[in-house]
Amino acid sequence: MRLFISCMLFGVVALGGPAWARDINLRKHSADEIKSVCEKAGGKFSQDARGYGCGTNCRGAPGTDCMVSCKNGESCFAQVIGGRRPTTVLSALQAPAGAPH
Repeated sequence: MRLFISCMLFGVVALGGPAWARDINLRKHSADEIKSVCEKAGGKFSQDARGYGCGTNCRGAPGTDCMVSCKNGESCFAQVIGGRRPTTVLSALQAPAGAPH
């Protein structure tokens, strides 16, 4: 019985892991670059004294499911859900074609 429970627990962690949110490092982008891509993705751009970023619902509207954040003068990072590994700001802010809603 212990072996069965251990195997079940391992399976839940192994299969559920890719569904968790993760941070992806992106290269440095200016506020103007992020704002332009954000508008193209249908997101909401924000900026303050420490940095700037964009959030979308991953489907072309403002939200927080897909986010890119940048600290002034540093590299940006994306927060995405699932096993995605976006390499551009636009791919971080949009769900891949055919992805479930």
